[in-house]
Amino acid sequence: MKLLDTKMTDRMSWVVYILECSDGSLYTGITTDLARRITEHEQGDGARYTRGRGPFSLKYMEYCNNRAEASRREVSIKAISRAKKLELILLANND
Repeated sequence: MKLLDTKMTDRMSWVVYILECSDGSLYTGITTDLARRITEHEQGDGARYTRGRGPFSLKYMEYCNNRAEASRREVSIKAISRAKKLELILLANND
């Protein structure tokens, strides 16, 4: 990545998101462009885990200030149980 690209990335909003796959599993990821990333997942160009598991339903999203923050949040969400992820989704959707 070029230095210019890094500076541009730092100014973008990062999003942590959870998708529900067609098999009922949950996938957590980060991006600066959620619509593009979901399209990539749908077309099979996203993460290896999501290939063949579409269609997807966006269940949760959370904005972060930078990539580091988004990455830390992604790791923390991936570390919790499915039940806790579903609770997080439920709480976010009730606000």
